[in-house]
Amino acid sequence: MSLNNQKEWSNPSAAGLVALAVACYIFFALLSGRLGTKPGELNALPLIAGWLFGGFVIQFITALIDLKGGNHVGGNTFLFFSAFFMLSSSIGMAMKSFVPYLDARVDGYVFLVLSITIWLWAPAFYKGNPFLFYIIVLLGVACPILAICDLKLVTGVTAKSLANFAAYVFLVIGTIGMYAAGAIVVNTAYGKELFPVPKPLYKEKKEKLVANAVK
Repeated sequence: MSLNNQKEWSNPSAAGLVALAVACYIFFALLSGRLGTKPGELNALPLIAGWLFGGFVIQFITALIDLKGGNHVGGNTFLFFSAFFMLSSSIGMAMKSFVPYLDARVDGYVFLVLSITIWLWAPAFYKGNPFLFYIIVLLGVACPILAICDLKLVTGVTAKSLANFAAYVFLVIGTIGMYAAGAIVVNTAYGKELFPVPKPLYKEKKEKLVANAVK
């Protein structure tokens, strides 16, 4: 069979967004105190590790397909998301279940880097799907809070309040991710917009050419 007859791979972003939604709902449950995290007692950490590893597989594949298809912004974003938000978090959750006396402040430094990266990359998403831009903006709010809490810059009631606020930010992110994924799958399947999607926020200005500029 000729290679010229092969079709291009389909857009995998919907699957990547579902993986993101799963992770965000997990973070919501953790940060809001809805899941047990004490080894030897009610402990969801090993199960969370498994779910996040599944998210890593999906987002890593999504990143490779996006990059192969020339999606520079989405491919690179899904690539570092798959590594740090999914795989590293998965390993960390598993380690916290079995290894005592871990210095989790290292997570704060990682989230600090991820926060700055998200802030710097956010303008690139302004040109595309608004849902993705909203997700990036909200991640730019939630991740710094995780960095502050993990670095123990605040403690007690203040830390708990910040964590609870971040939990609901993750809940919103996950919900947007699910809707965006549904819109991509359904609208693509029918070839028309059944799930409403806002138009890009960025509009390029068309410059008028002056005919007599060059004589």
